Amino acid sequence: MKFTTDKPTKSLHLVSLGCTKNLVDSEIMLGKLKEYEITNDASNADVIIVNTCGFIDSAKEESINTILNLHDERKEESVLVMAGCLSERYKEELQKELPEIDIFTGVGDYDKIDTLVNEKRSAFTDEVFLLNEENDRVITGSSYHAYVKLSEGCNQSCSFCAIPSFKGKLHSRTLESLVKEVKNLVSNGYSDFSFVSQDSSSFLRDLGIKDGLEQLIKEVEKIDGVKTARILYLYPSTTTLSLIDKIADSKKFVNYFDMPLQHITPSMLKIMKRGKGVEQLNELMNHMKSKPNSFVRTTFIAGHPGETQEDFEILCKYLEEFKFDRANVFSYSDEEGTSAATLEEKIPQELIDSRAEALGEIISKTTQESLEKDVGKEFEVYIDGESQEHEYLLSARKTLWAPDIDGEIYINDNELFEENGEQQQLKFGHKYTVKVTELVGDKLLATVIA
Repeated sequence: MKFTTDKPTKSLHLVSLGCTKNLVDSEIMLGKLKEYEITNDASNADVIIVNTCGFIDSAKEESINTILNLHDERKEESVLVMAGCLSERYKEELQKELPEIDIFTGVGDYDKIDTLVNEKRSAFTDEVFLLNEENDRVITGSSYHAYVKLSEGCNQSCSFCAIPSFKGKLHSRTLESLVKEVKNLVSNGYSDFSFVSQDSSSFLRDLGIKDGLEQLIKEVEKIDGVKTARILYLYPSTTTLSLIDKIADSKKFVNYFDMPLQHITPSMLKIMKRGKGVEQLNELMNHMKSKPNSFVRTTFIAGHPGETQEDFEILCKYLEEFKFDRANVFSYSDEEGTSAATLEEKIPQELIDSRAEALGEIISKTTQESLEKDVGKEFEVYIDGESQEHEYLLSARKTLWAPDIDGEIYINDNELFEENGEQQQLKFGHKYTVKVTELVGDKLLATVIA
């Protein structure tokens, strides 16, 4: 009889909630737990980790519901871990109120998750974890695209945002660290990159460098193997016309301009502590829109304390006239520790929801108009794989778009296209030129032509 001393493989189920910045932290945890087999079956997982979001009420509710649902279905001997922003922000309260959780950890110990799991203990390091090029990540969801985190924390003082209270002040990575990480990712087959942080346009300002993103663009341009890149989360007061020009002039960074505006009237920008006047904002936004093949995305908040009916109507008109390619709207909710939560001019919840719904309808219309403009056009896409819609459709993404948030294009070629008179097999993760044939609902249909 043959005996083996190999230890049975343990399984890990990880849920990453909230923004793309959380996804990068989740990938760090996966890198530290490589000996575990990743599984989608939480009921049989040995370790379950929920990387939570604590930004707004709906995100907090989603985090709590997710972790309680996972507790209900997990097997008895498994280890349930609550990590991330919500856990950090309410660490004392949650440890008292959620005995179901085996391990609590916040935003400072992602690189120690293996130790915490092995020792089955909680930990909250005082400093926020800052990624560097030596951290081993397990990239999820793509074989060619990776998010790269620029910094942690934020120096802004927006009235509605509690992030600085638990993430701290801006803490940028060095340019050298970022370049090394991108080069490492390229060597592992990644060619498309999205650079993210709480306030990307402030990158390196904490180190006394005001043009940090421009320097980053210059260095990334030099890296062979980078095909496309984009920057997410520009901030109005730290974005310059020079930076917009630098992006537009780049051969690798696409003209993707993502700037959450939150509002557009002088009174609301002042109440929200956004640090930029309407004229300056209009100058920035029009400059972005003027660039060839530009894609402009933003975010607004409906029902912030002090928002009058006139403010709301001006915002609606601005949305209708500017015609953003993509936009999001959030209903305002009080966040502990923010200046907005102390304001007396609160908007009734029913009116907040009504305003958010009206803004959402405008956004749906302008998004559809943006998609309609692509019908009949030719552009480059990345093919991600088979679509969930139909076995003969492939799922693709315009190289200009950010993954997961800007849309999906269906390729109706059944994995073949003609090149030099011969049928060629389409390869997932590769870049192709397509021609859009029609728009069905909110999905573009296209054919590969090169």
